[in-house]
Amino acid sequence: MSVAGQGQGQGQSGHGQTAGAVSRALTGDATLLAFDYGEKRIGVALGNVLTRSARALTVIANKSRDYRFEAIGDLLREWQPNVLVVGLPCHPDGTPHAMTQQAQRFGNQLNGRFNLPVVWVDERYSSVDAEARMRERGERTGRDVHVDAEAASVILQQYLDELP
Repeated sequence: MSVAGQGQGQGQSGHGQTAGAVSRALTGDATLLAFDYGEKRIGVALGNVLTRSARALTVIANKSRDYRFEAIGDLLREWQPNVLVVGLPCHPDGTPHAMTQQAQRFGNQLNGRFNLPVVWVDERYSSVDAEARMRERGERTGRDVHVDAEAASVILQQYLDELP
């Protein structure tokens, strides 16, 4: 995995915010929320720039646009993040696939609704890594346990690890 950049191209975040806006938001002990967007569920993780750590937070059912953004709004009010990180799904060779555009749209909607900088991170293998982490801790990874929040944590940790 690697940082895919901010927004549609390198150095841009959703709706024209520059990389500078992200850099300014990442000062001190900035809080970040990361999202692993899926058609049925959205995994959410919480992280901190000062500690360079991320942890799984929750899973939001992707029932409807209104439902998901109300739930996300509640999380934003509770955690008051400075930056949002969205996993960008790609094929193993790095090319986009069907979910890539949906994740980009979701990130752009986050930026437009909540006016926070959004950074996209290549999420290849994040779910595989999440399942491996959970198995190492002795946690179940079957259908009854959602790995989506753990995948969001993997995505966010990757971003934090690549910060200067």
